[in-house]
Amino acid sequence: MNKKVLLFALGFGLLFSGSLGAQQLIKLQDALLIASKNSPDIKIVQLNLVQTQQLLLATEASYKANFRVNLNPLTYSNDRVFYALDNEFYNTKNLKSSGNFNISQRLPWTDGTVSLTNTLFWQQSSIEKYSDITRKFNNNVRLQFDQPLFTYNRMKLELNTLQLSFENSQLNYNIQMLSLERSVTQQFYSVYNQQARLQISLEEYNNQKINFEIIKNKVEGGLSRLEELYQAELNLASSKSAWENAKVSLDNAKDNFKMLIGMDIFSDVNVLADPVVDSVPVNLDEAIKLALENRMELRQRQISIENAQASLTQTMAFNEFAGNLSLSVGLLGDNENFGKIFAAPNDNEQIALSLQIPIFDWGERKARIKASQTSIETQQVNYDDQKNTIIQTIRQTYRNLQNLLNQITIAEQNVRNAQLTYDINHERYVNGDLTGMDLNLFQNQLSSKKLDLINAQINYKLEILNIKIQSLYDWETKTSIVPTDIKKK
Repeated sequence: MNKKVLLFALGFGLLFSGSLGAQQLIKLQDALLIASKNSPDIKIVQLNLVQTQQLLLATEASYKANFRVNLNPLTYSNDRVFYALDNEFYNTKNLKSSGNFNISQRLPWTDGTVSLTNTLFWQQSSIEKYSDITRKFNNNVRLQFDQPLFTYNRMKLELNTLQLSFENSQLNYNIQMLSLERSVTQQFYSVYNQQARLQISLEEYNNQKINFEIIKNKVEGGLSRLEELYQAELNLASSKSAWENAKVSLDNAKDNFKMLIGMDIFSDVNVLADPVVDSVPVNLDEAIKLALENRMELRQRQISIENAQASLTQTMAFNEFAGNLSLSVGLLGDNENFGKIFAAPNDNEQIALSLQIPIFDWGERKARIKASQTSIETQQVNYDDQKNTIIQTIRQTYRNLQNLLNQITIAEQNVRNAQLTYDINHERYVNGDLTGMDLNLFQNQLSSKKLDLINAQINYKLEILNIKIQSLYDWETKTSIVPTDIKKK
């Protein structure tokens, strides 16, 4: 069934290979590879992916132990201070040097914080009333625990939100790659279509040149009327014009293609495609099942629902009853001799419980919660609508595939019949039994049927790609195309 189509493809390739010179032949996979590296849209989603990943890494790092040193090498003051005991003002001088070392650890599972702080300072002070100068070392070691009460875990929610954002960026990247594959494939076959049109118009132009020479010789020999020569000349001019137009359309299609995949606009390329179509079996129920399990748009809708639920959690904490518990234990030592700072240490303990008790907010919190709940319902509606849209699109694509197979069979038969019809009538034209105008009608019919076949073949290949993208399954190779990072979710 495909022998004549294959011969046409071989002839088509030979025609262009003979006239390409320095032209570059590009296959579809080559074009996809070039586009994946050069596409501005892909670069943008890649940068967004890196940004969300780094924010997630930064947040995860902030949950680990944090070490910090604060130094104040020198602090000097000379002030006049009022002493209530003497009811007098005295000049006081202070020279101080201090340092603070802190280790803090956030606790994501409780939203609390544990910290160990050591503060060491040396101070020299003098008061105008006294003649002596006081010098002393002081060290304060403190272990503290702070725990929010009666509220949600903010640290856990923050981490979960960033994880969802990163996952959404991964989904956007994968979706953009599939969208790029669709766009590149469409432009690739658009160029191929224009190449085929140029080939068909060239064949028609060559046929018209042959016909013109035939009728010219017959008119010169007195075997045909002069108006037949005029008609042949008109047919020749029309076919040449169509050929020139086809060349312009091909050049424009090539420019669009090169712009899309990021090639140099001045480079000279042609696409190399296999027009032969083999029927690809597709199971409708399995395609729908795979799509509902793996489509990244559905996961994005789920992420929107989860983000809306997180927003509701935050909203419910607005003007809420909450508290905070703070526990602290430590040792304080001071001495003029650094080595004897803790010779007689003092214990430091502190327990603090604070409560936030809302009284009346005029219904603000209730209204905010209702708005957040409405957002969740909206996202759920979007999710259900996305599912129905996916099912509808796959069903339509499946019907198109079945119809296109029938159209290809019909188009192949039409090309054979149109070729036979043209050959028979061309013989009649040579014998003088048919006018040039009538023969031109058969020529146009043959060209039209060839283009119909090319279009049907291209449309079938595009629909096969469409069902692949819709179901995330390659029905030609029988392999899943779900990205690995998505499968793990």
